[in-house]
Amino acid sequence: MAETIIKVDNVSYRYPRTKKWVLKELNLEIKEGEFIAVMGENGAGKTTFCQCINGVIPHSQQGKLKGVITVAGLNTLQTPISKLSQIVGMVLEDPETQLFTTKVKEEVAFGPENLSMPVPEILERIRWALKVVRLEQYAERHPTALSGGQKQRLAIAAAIAMKPKILVLDEPTSQLDPIGTEEVFSVIRELKDEYGMTVVIATHKSEEIAKFADRVLVLKDGQIQAFDIPQLIFRNTKLMKDNWIRPPQVSELATLLEEKGQLLKGFPILPEEAIQLLTKWYEEGEA
Repeated sequence: MAETIIKVDNVSYRYPRTKKWVLKELNLEIKEGEFIAVMGENGAGKTTFCQCINGVIPHSQQGKLKGVITVAGLNTLQTPISKLSQIVGMVLEDPETQLFTTKVKEEVAFGPENLSMPVPEILERIRWALKVVRLEQYAERHPTALSGGQKQRLAIAAAIAMKPKILVLDEPTSQLDPIGTEEVFSVIRELKDEYGMTVVIATHKSEEIAKFADRVLVLKDGQIQAFDIPQLIFRNTKLMKDNWIRPPQVSELATLLEEKGQLLKGFPILPEEAIQLLTKWYEEGEA
């Protein structure tokens, strides 16, 4: 059984010079190798939660943090960001804010170089990271010449070049088209499946979450509304409406049919599941 790699114990947080608690008494555990999606309306506390995992909160943001966050056995309050950054890789919403060198390979090399790794090790990490995100052929290119999806994959490559145990992504596909979104999620899933990386992603993309996530954490006003497998999360119509989350389209169709008295023998969250269930429903209706 997988061990707990992230433990959030009665955590509350408020930003400096404010009285409002952005996170309120959160308690949860994330197992090593899990793919966790964090969902909820804007202002729910998703970004704040992500920044707690890599130590930006409270070390950089300051503010008031109550409770204990443990990451790979380390108390984030007592561990400097420099050490946490080797365990937790972070990818932001806008890759432009993270890319600053003149070549793709230099971007990936930046983290390992700052750890004074031997040159052969740095070169190997560049090769590996670019291969994982499928950008090997762009190593000599300027980052500004990449597409939006490629830039976000480069930001992921720069993060994983540090060989972190955990990858945290804050709305990494919000500015991408469907193709770029699929590219990024495909890479993230490979990091989980092939390399055992724990993934925590804040996102609104329910279609992709239905396909990739092990569990979904729903936040509202800094509190946990639900934390369960996607099938149970997306089936809860009230939960979806209360938190401004749009479920996958096939789930919406199943809910609509149910409201009309037409029950499927299962609840689809993936297109292939919907095809199977709808075909069976139709055939039984014709019989």
